[in-house]
Amino acid sequence: MRRRILRAILLAVAVTGFVLGLPLGYSALQLVEDNARGDLTEDAQKIATLLDDQLANRQNIDIEAVKIVMPTDGRLTVTLGGNTSVTGPSPGNDPLIVELGIAQQGTVRLEIPSGPMRTTQAQVAGVVLLLLALSVGTGTVVALVTAQTLARPLGYVAARASRLGAGDFRADEKRYDIEELDAVSEALDTSATALARLVQRERELVGDVSHQLRSRLTALQLRLEALAEHPEPDTATEARAALEQAERLAAVLDELLAAARAARAVGAEPLELRPALNAIAEEWREQIKSAGRTLRVRVPDGLLARATPARLREAIGVLLDNALMHGEGSVVVSARSEEGTVVVEVSDGGDGVPEELAAHIFERGVSGGGSTGVGLALARALVDADGGRLELSTARPATFAVFLPVPKAQDVVGIPWKAPSTPR
Repeated sequence: MRRRILRAILLAVAVTGFVLGLPLGYSALQLVEDNARGDLTEDAQKIATLLDDQLANRQNIDIEAVKIVMPTDGRLTVTLGGNTSVTGPSPGNDPLIVELGIAQQGTVRLEIPSGPMRTTQAQVAGVVLLLLALSVGTGTVVALVTAQTLARPLGYVAARASRLGAGDFRADEKRYDIEELDAVSEALDTSATALARLVQRERELVGDVSHQLRSRLTALQLRLEALAEHPEPDTATEARAALEQAERLAAVLDELLAAARAARAVGAEPLELRPALNAIAEEWREQIKSAGRTLRVRVPDGLLARATPARLREAIGVLLDNALMHGEGSVVVSARSEEGTVVVEVSDGGDGVPEELAAHIFERGVSGGGSTGVGLALARALVDADGGRLELSTARPATFAVFLPVPKAQDVVGIPWKAPSTPR
């Protein structure tokens, strides 16, 4: 993007310099020649005036008397009545010539060498080229600054759109003082809010529907199991057949929910948590340090989890931002393996979550510190999209736990492993 903008501006500068430089150079050269010819014409007119005065006083032509107004390197040729008088050195090849008429049908021809005029023209052309080069250089500097000014925000907006596609629905307050880019940022924020609400409603709907269906199916199975023990053989047979269909329906429901979770987590991949969490912590370390606090990461080597890198980064980022805004003391990011899952915990040494908010902390709009109350709801949606879950494991002090699935055998095929740093 930056190169395309730079090429476009440099092309415009080059075309402008070419279009303006040629006429300017031609005009400058013509002006030098016109000035030289004008000065020569003025000298020739003075000579012609003196000769006319001599003729008017019935005197003979005296060329020596007019040498005082002649250029030092000029040659004067006076033609009168068939006689020609010449004085002065030869002007060489391609001289600058002016010819005027005098009384009695005579002519005055004044010639000077064109070398000085050509030298002045070359100097003027050099000045014009220097100005053109200076203009192109200035345009290049302006192009570089402009390209950088435009490309950086465009790259940031593109990255913002990519994060939105990856599931990062948090609003971004960064603006660029460029009306069009600010409008795009506003549109992305609006879309992020709409998508976040849509995703949350989808999660809630799926959860409610699955809960209701499971409850009804469980009740139905209990009734059918009771009917299967009925003393009448026909009734018991029909009840057992219906119970078998209900169990199949429950299995189909489980498969559909599993498929839905797998579809949402289509971008999930096996991640080694130690480098991933260290990279996330580096993004937040300076902010936490500027608040006079510390950030520690405690993750064992070789711990794998299945997650989407962008979603995990944003979810952990929400938890770190929450700890920075509402917590106190050191912030600790830790991870461990626990009964087929991997648990990532983010904790701090603050007062924790008030009891009245603990049960509703993940609901949209709920906040204990004057914030928007959107972050934790989005973080839960992001973790849930990868087939995990986010919980408040301890209210005082606040400890949030992210439960991630462990990669299966087929998930880790082809994953490169680090070579040992020391010989075994």
